[in-house]
Amino acid sequence: MVKKILNDYQRSKEDNSDDSIFYAQPRFVHHLDEGFRTRLTQLYSKQISTESVILDLMSSWVSHLPPNIKYKRVIGHGLNEKELQQNIRLDSFWIQDLNKNFKMPLQDSSIDVCLMVAAWQYLQYPEEIALELNRVIRPKGQLIISFSNRAFWNKSPRIWVESSDIERINYINQILISQGWEKPKSIFERTRSNGIIGLMRGEGDPFLSVIATNK
Repeated sequence: MVKKILNDYQRSKEDNSDDSIFYAQPRFVHHLDEGFRTRLTQLYSKQISTESVILDLMSSWVSHLPPNIKYKRVIGHGLNEKELQQNIRLDSFWIQDLNKNFKMPLQDSSIDVCLMVAAWQYLQYPEEIALELNRVIRPKGQLIISFSNRAFWNKSPRIWVESSDIERINYINQILISQGWEKPKSIFERTRSNGIIGLMRGEGDPFLSVIATNK
């Protein structure tokens, strides 16, 4: 049974229009800078076995997986079909608004690793999603939630908008633990883009990741 953590205010967002409307047009751009993306790919290379069935939840036209590694299967999910069609790492995908329908069309314990990149920040009912992921990810499987300090702020719940980076890590941990996950590990690092961009801009997008293991 779902254990409720957030109140109605924390779930509310500035733009309450249907998410499918907001994501109707594809966005073939990178929402996070090169330094962040490089660090994310390094993390995946270290954390994910080549024999894994991977779920890229709330994905887009890129999955940030190491280009030289072939996995057993990569399943994608999102709200924009054109973006997912362009994602060359996906073996299959489906469309679903997780703020309206929490039940995923996946069998119990069918996923080894679930990836969420710049995604958790849009969940209005994270407790339900954490519990559902507990169902579809196998025992001792992994959930890797990565994000920075960017977002479509008008589509993010107030719990995310009004929190600091550290508070966001703690919030994710609280939700996961409340729904039966083991205590997660976390990463909080500063990044820098390569080449002249890194020299000009200094620090890049901060890299934050929560790595949880299913019981």
